[in-house]
Amino acid sequence: MVEKKIKKGWSRNEMAQKVALDIPDGSYVNLGIGIPELVADFVPEGREVIYHTENGLLGMGPAPEKGQEDPELINAGKKNITAIKGACFFHHADSFTMIRGKHIDICVLGAFEVSEKGDLANWSTGEPGAVPAVGGAMDLVAGVKNILVITQHTTKNGKPKIVENCTYPLTGKGVVNRIYTNLAIIDITEEGLIVKELAKGINFEYVQERTGAKLRMS
Repeated sequence: MVEKKIKKGWSRNEMAQKVALDIPDGSYVNLGIGIPELVADFVPEGREVIYHTENGLLGMGPAPEKGQEDPELINAGKKNITAIKGACFFHHADSFTMIRGKHIDICVLGAFEVSEKGDLANWSTGEPGAVPAVGGAMDLVAGVKNILVITQHTTKNGKPKIVENCTYPLTGKGVVNRIYTNLAIIDITEEGLIVKELAKGINFEYVQERTGAKLRMS
């Protein structure tokens, strides 16, 4: 009899919802490609969040229902999106002026690695033949006030993504404020990595075993 592998921790949608709940009312937020895109689907009732996509839209709504897609409405990851009432469209260069001018409050990004000091590596594994994909991430981590990372806690091979020092090319140094994984929510502070919340059914020891840096409970 083959033992069924049990998936532990939060799902991707649950991770995205955790991020959405922590975004203050009235924030201007940029969402990166991948899991971060899901955050737009979970704006809490009674809260206004203005989502920005770097290809030229301020006021991005949730993903459209199947069959209701508009081929001219996409985000930076080429995924179909909607636009909320009052949304604004603009040139790509104006979008980066908003980012570089520090007009965006929060950015949610994915990651290959995050160090205990908040260094972020999310644009390349540095391996031969890897696709060059700097994109706008370096501008975002330099220009946005608060950087949140949402990612699986480990790679598909079980390698920790949260480490003492990043081994991949850096996107930015000391830029990440908080990490959301399928196992825990972790703050990056001057005192080190502080576990703010554990996923249901997950204990601290389980998370520490899958982390390449020392953790502390809040």
